Amino acid sequence: MSLDIMEKVAQEPGLKAWAETMAGKLDAKMRFAVKKANEVSYIPYSTENGQWKENRIGWWTNGFWPATMRQMLLQNGKSLYRDEAVRAESMLDDALRDFKNLSHDVGFMWLIQSGVRYALEKNQDSFDRTLFAAQTLAGRYNPCGFIRAWNGEGREGWAIIECMMNLPVLYWATEVTGDPRFSLIAMHHADTTMKAFVRPDGSCNHIVIFDACTGEFLSNPGGQGYESGSSWSRGQAWALYGFTLSYLHTGKNEYLDTARRVADYFISQCPDGLPRCDFRQPEEPVVLDNAAGNIAASGLLELSRTVPESDADPYFDAAIRILKAQEAGCADWSEDTPAIFTRCTSAYHELQGRHIQMQYADFFFVEAIGKLLGERMLAWYPNRV
Repeated sequence: MSLDIMEKVAQEPGLKAWAETMAGKLDAKMRFAVKKANEVSYIPYSTENGQWKENRIGWWTNGFWPATMRQMLLQNGKSLYRDEAVRAESMLDDALRDFKNLSHDVGFMWLIQSGVRYALEKNQDSFDRTLFAAQTLAGRYNPCGFIRAWNGEGREGWAIIECMMNLPVLYWATEVTGDPRFSLIAMHHADTTMKAFVRPDGSCNHIVIFDACTGEFLSNPGGQGYESGSSWSRGQAWALYGFTLSYLHTGKNEYLDTARRVADYFISQCPDGLPRCDFRQPEEPVVLDNAAGNIAASGLLELSRTVPESDADPYFDAAIRILKAQEAGCADWSEDTPAIFTRCTSAYHELQGRHIQMQYADFFFVEAIGKLLGERMLAWYPNRV
């Protein structure tokens, strides 16, 4: 048997009340956020001086805003969320037209919002957008066993841990077309990631550079973490959630075992529920990353209902601890700013990117609260409820 999250929440009145309170706060905040989004001509990502900050249309996070709107619509059915999701989805067509500059992040950009819209409404344009994204990602596959991450000369052999969260668009493509090539590519990349990224203790590399012609492991730069060999917490969260999703799509037990190993490591490094940007960074200054926390928490909730029920409590309890700690210490529910979480960090060594607001941290909190309240349509798995 697997854990029924809604049933477990119902058995804990204090937790149910907290989740319902969060849902009310989210609705108030997101209505304000939509109002501010309609004052600008771009898709929200970060904030500056209480406003959404300008952002180019091809930026990798741009799918999270309409995806947040989709999650809010699922939670309360208010039409303003659907209207904003559709508006932002249409804006993203400019990124599709500039497909040469797209990277491996197309799952983030289209599956979790266009894929969800197609599942709910059978909108043909949304289907076409999502399938185009899947074909774009498949086109980045290197037959040595990995998906190329970024563009640019000299990066032909670069792969990064975030790609684990983009693989679901490939699994989706196989499900809707019947063509196994998409899921085979996804599994080849996941297999390579297990071997080259995930260490025996459950910590992960952010970047691995392969020889693009032979697949030989060349190096593992520190990337957005502290240094090579360290443990960038958002990368751990991507891996935790990403391997859980690959298991859900394939049933391959090695993926579930890997997800659990990464989750156990993450939990051990985050006893207070406030993950540092890198689990191996210096003690001072204290640099947190709310995005890592919310990604991990939503992933842990999914993992808790994926493992046998007898094994679920440590993952469920850790998710709740992280969500409550981050909300209590780092959330801004006022109308001083349109985003919620205030201590996100884009990269450890990017000083201007420390303790900022990043909209996708809010998305994963919205997603997690939806799970606590019984939402079963997973954005990364829109074909199934």
